[in-house]
Amino acid sequence: MKGFLKLFCISLMISFFYCGCGQKKTEHTISQKFDSDLEYIMDKKNIIIGVTDFKPLDYLENAKWIGFDADFATLFAENLGVSVTFLEIDWDKKVELLNDGTIDCIWNGMTLSKEVKNAMSYSISYLNNAQMVVVPKKNAEGLQTIEDCMHFLFAVESGSTGALELKERNYRYIQADSQMEALSNVNSEKADAAVIDAIMAGALIGSGKQFEELLCIDSVGVEEYVVGFRKDSDVTEKFNTFWKEQYENGTVKEIAEKYEVQEMLIKP
Repeated sequence: MKGFLKLFCISLMISFFYCGCGQKKTEHTISQKFDSDLEYIMDKKNIIIGVTDFKPLDYLENAKWIGFDADFATLFAENLGVSVTFLEIDWDKKVELLNDGTIDCIWNGMTLSKEVKNAMSYSISYLNNAQMVVVPKKNAEGLQTIEDCMHFLFAVESGSTGALELKERNYRYIQADSQMEALSNVNSEKADAAVIDAIMAGALIGSGKQFEELLCIDSVGVEEYVVGFRKDSDVTEKFNTFWKEQYENGTVKEIAEKYEVQEMLIKP
């Protein structure tokens, strides 16, 4: 019996050893097989961009992803000489999806936060942004700041800067899969208010726009958007060079005006 137990324990240890090795190999497949992240992308002839439904940066129109970020992601892929694939992701899992190779890049109005700085390689900042507090117009009387809404139930995108803001304030909130869903929750009275990006608020809220019954009452914080790549990726510098060239030749301004984000541009 003792001999059987000893043999069982040895077998179990060997199994754990091989399982551990297998996991490590999976996590580092890209870096082991290729000399660089750029070489990996060039080899597969495709760059996969992680996005969410975020008008006017990334959104579907006639089954095609367009927007300020999406248009530039397409141009960047052309610059690299590869095709582009847009993959709608769970924003809360963006780092995990980047690291395991499901996506190669996060290009979706991503705020330069402590999480981003610690988890990935990131580009130069390209757009300014803030978080906006949104309420129904019919309930807006007497509301001027987020503090006026401290007892409200908020709707916010899971893993977003807005969610972090509400968590730090200890405000009540429900999590949505996207900022669009958060706005819909307020519109349908499932929540009393939402916190979303200013750029998206400008595109969707107001007279004649999709959510014309909603109103922005306050902005919280100032932030900058960056594009995210895997840690130590040489694609980051490739992007920075590309962006500076596009800014200098006027393409950045032209596309920014198309999607009405020109006031948010940051000069590289």
